[in-house]
Amino acid sequence: MYKLENIKKHNALLKSVLCLFVVSGFLFANDNVAVDGGKKYPIKDGMYTKYHLNTQGYKEFNFGRKATKDEINAWNVDIKPDGEGLPKYDTKNGKVLLDEDGKPIIAQGSVELGEELYDEKCASCHGDFGSGGKGYPTLAGGSRNSLKFQRLNPADMNPNPEGPFKTIGTYWPYASTLFWYIKDSMPFTNPKTLTNSQTYALVAYLLSVNNIKINEKELDYEFILNKENFSKIKLPNENGFYPNVDTPKNPKQGVENITKFLANADNYGTGKRCMKDCIKENVADLVLRIKHDLSKDANQPLSTKRDLPKLKADEKSSIGKTIYESKCAVCHGNEAIGAPVLGDKEAWANVVKKGMDKVYSNALNGVNAMPPKGGHMDISDENIKKTVDYMVESSK
Repeated sequence: MYKLENIKKHNALLKSVLCLFVVSGFLFANDNVAVDGGKKYPIKDGMYTKYHLNTQGYKEFNFGRKATKDEINAWNVDIKPDGEGLPKYDTKNGKVLLDEDGKPIIAQGSVELGEELYDEKCASCHGDFGSGGKGYPTLAGGSRNSLKFQRLNPADMNPNPEGPFKTIGTYWPYASTLFWYIKDSMPFTNPKTLTNSQTYALVAYLLSVNNIKINEKELDYEFILNKENFSKIKLPNENGFYPNVDTPKNPKQGVENITKFLANADNYGTGKRCMKDCIKENVADLVLRIKHDLSKDANQPLSTKRDLPKLKADEKSSIGKTIYESKCAVCHGNEAIGAPVLGDKEAWANVVKKGMDKVYSNALNGVNAMPPKGGHMDISDENIKKTVDYMVESSK
């Protein structure tokens, strides 16, 4: 995005482009074909094929209602690099939470709390201390020097056996992205369940294991992160996304130069052709044409069927299978995580040795890194047991 410096020039340019589109629309318009080439069907008696269509005219749309302030706040969770959008208080459903005295609860979290949360909710995928090795991204370790490594290319005379080691401390430019991503998408099996204070704590812990300092001080267990001191975080690779060629004093100078250049319409044309008589041959001979007529396939009658896919003769559908595929496969379908994988007879034989009552109890109450019900507390106990039955039966 760039600021339009010369309104008159830009308005003239936009008008000329608009006229061109309008003229081309009249020349090439086809009532039976949509803009993207799809088939358009006639509207008859208020019906578009088998579907009812409201043909009444509307001066304005007034469906539903305006979103409330709390509803907007609940979704407005993006955080900008300068810290804009960071929460000051703990909230729930967009509303600020109050303590026993009726005062807003300040959102803040310590490194110590962050470690507890990480071990409980994150280590099963990202490894101890963010070391990785379980099929998901490594979050800590490495050095900025590794970013200069090129990917392995066997064709090189001396191929580099190592690629860049991209972690929070070596690659990420801003800590705001870390807060936003954790708050919006983690933990993987149950996103959007962390409070603002828990998110601050996790960010503080991850910064500490990456040896990030704030005001030249290391983040010890007692360090507490909140909105007030968040802006003091400076990650080592903040300027790593700007080319440092001939602007060593200001790495962002190149971006400022190109922004200024694009803001001047004279630099990229004013609608005048700078070349003529470029093509000597017959233009019609230069067009690539499709040899086969695709119109029959493209204009097939619109289907209105909404039937569920039919099961194969030897295939059974069950609640357990449905829940497994939608909720459990993310962990029990990945050997790297450590959970018994569906179909692994030996692994599940060891699980069943404990007795089915114990297996049910572990599924309902959690075991090791798996939270109760895998983090899906909305599923009934009965259906959790059916899911366990499906996994056991499918692994015999």
